[in-house]
Amino acid sequence: MNRTVVEKSEEGFSKPSGKVSIGPPRLTKYERARIVGARALQISMGAPILVKLPENIKDPVEIALYELEKGVLPITVRRRLPDGTYQDIPLKWLL
Repeated sequence: MNRTVVEKSEEGFSKPSGKVSIGPPRLTKYERARIVGARALQISMGAPILVKLPENIKDPVEIALYELEKGVLPITVRRRLPDGTYQDIPLKWLL
């Protein structure tokens, strides 16, 4: 799989990187909470559900958690450093 991450600094775009260079290589509990909360809000506002659900899951938060576990969310996490640089990381890399 070809993984390309473009980092941006004050000078503009820099070299593409294929690894997580900012922060831990896994999803943090704060990123997880933000992703689940944002996705649950989208679902409660009528956004389409991306997976086939078991019959016992009805709550938007539970649906968002289920989608996260299945790895189907097309979300990118932006990790920033104090100097203004950041890295956009596809969610699939962090699961």
